[in-house]
Parts: sequence; C-alpha cells; structure tokens
Amino acid sequence: MITESLISRIEGYRARVENALDRFLPSADQPSTRLEEAMRYAVLGGGKRVRPLLVYLTGESLAVKPEILDGPACAVEMIHAYSLVHDDLPAMDNDDLRRGKPTLHRAFNEATATLAGDALQAMAFRILTESGPVDPASRLAVIRCLADAAGTAGMAGGQLVDIEATGQVLSLEELERMHRLKTGRLIQACVKMAALCLPGLPADQFSALEQYALEIGLAFQIQDDILDVVGNSEAMGKKTGADCALEKATYPGLAGLDKARKRARDLADNACDALKPMGERARPLHELAEYIVSRER
Repeated sequence: MITESLISRIEGYRARVENALDRFLPSADQPSTRLEEAMRYAVLGGGKRVRPLLVYLTGESLAVKPEILDGPACAVEMIHAYSLVHDDLPAMDNDDLRRGKPTLHRAFNEATATLAGDALQAMAFRILTESGPVDPASRLAVIRCLADAAGTAGMAGGQLVDIEATGQVLSLEELERMHRLKTGRLIQACVKMAALCLPGLPADQFSALEQYALEIGLAFQIQDDILDVVGNSEAMGKKTGADCALEKATYPGLAGLDKARKRARDLADNACDALKPMGERARPLHELAEYIVSRER
C-alpha cells in the first residue's frame, strides 16, 4: 500500500536531490559554455528520480544521514541522465521527446548532446571522490560499485544487447537478462551504494538488500515496458509506443500485458520477501516496491 507518508517523503527526497544536483552542476549564475548549459538541460527539471529515491530510502532503512547520500544519489542520477541523452541520439533510438521537452540533441545538436553525456559521466565520478561516506575504503567501494553497474557488465553492455536484439525474437529468459543488465544493474547499485555508506553492515542484511535490488530492478523495467504500451505520452513526458515502432523486444510484446503485470507484481513481492533479515526497518523499501509497480509514469 502506498501511504501518504511515503508520498510526502518521496516529494521531499525529490526536492533534496534536485537542489543537490543544482549545486553539483556548473552554476547557471555565472557565464557558462554551451556544453554546461546542455548538461543542466539534460539533468534538471524533470524525471521520476527513482534511482536517487532508492539511495535515500535504503539509507533511511539503515539510518544513514541524507547528507552522506547526496553524492551517491546525484552521481547515479547523472549516470542515468547521460544514458538517456545517448539513448535518444539518432544512432540509438532517435527520440524527439524526453521528460516533456525536446531531447538534448534536438534542443542543441548531436555533437553537444554526445559531449554533454560524456561530461555528465565524468562528473558523476568526480562527485563521488568528494561526497559520500567519510571512510576512504567505503568511498572507494561506492565508486567501484557505480562503475561496475554502468559498464560492460551492466548498463552499457545491456544497451548493446538491446540494440543487437532489435527486430529479433528473444525468449523471456534472454529479455530478462538484457533488462537486468541495461536497467537492473544501475538500480541495484543505488541500493548497494547506500548500504556501503554504513561500514559494518551485517553480511546477511547486505545480501538481503542486494537481492531486493535485483528483483525490483527487473520489476521496474517491466513496468516501463507496460507503460510504453498503456501509458499516456503527456504524463510520461516521452513518446509512448516507441518500443513497438522500433521493433524492440518488450515483456508485454512477448508475454502479453496480463502476464507482464503479474511478473512485475511477483518480482516486487520477491523483493520484499528478501528483506526479512532486516525486519521492520525495511518498511520504506517495501513501500517503494509497491510504488514502482503501481506508478503510471
């Protein structure tokens, strides 16, 4: 059940990460380059901010102070934003709309969009060298966690699988593997980075959080696939039906909407079951799981 308390905390964390992103990005008050303007355009003023929410709500479950989590939350959102900028390019999905406004390469140009994505990726790791857990070993572990999730064994590798699978018929197992790489690894990193900000967390609780993140990452992507079919373009802030138009493999396309909805729900239930070693302190993550599979954008 999605409580009023959760909605209030979500809005609070969204405001918090928006302010933190504004601080970390090149200032809008000083003369800036076209590249810096593009970076701000790509990151600020939109988005669900699910990945920062996962960082903050995991930290809330572990009693980690939000100010320690601002760096990891902003870093993962910048990695996500850069991936969207590159996904939208003509060489990839060639999209025109993102977060309710023209995609970056439409608002600026392809070269600027490419470089803005590159710069956002670099900035994400710069942030983690300056903000996060005080303990050097924990900070290094956070940096490594995000790098692994964004690279060939994670988001970038999954994106290539997605491109190469265009127009092909995948099995559900192959589709789930792609989703776990392309989307799931970065979502898993959100939870793990917050956990790594608490040195000495018992191994069984860390494993529980890892399993939660693994399940909820796939549930999130399946819900995205569902919304691409049934969602409203205005509410989503992007063109719906794009996956079908591009002949991309999706869960509803392979299994149908009913089975896709059931799979997303089962994954959310599995995620919550994995949190049993954490007891009642994991309540915020239970609520977020419900939010992720119930959202309409």
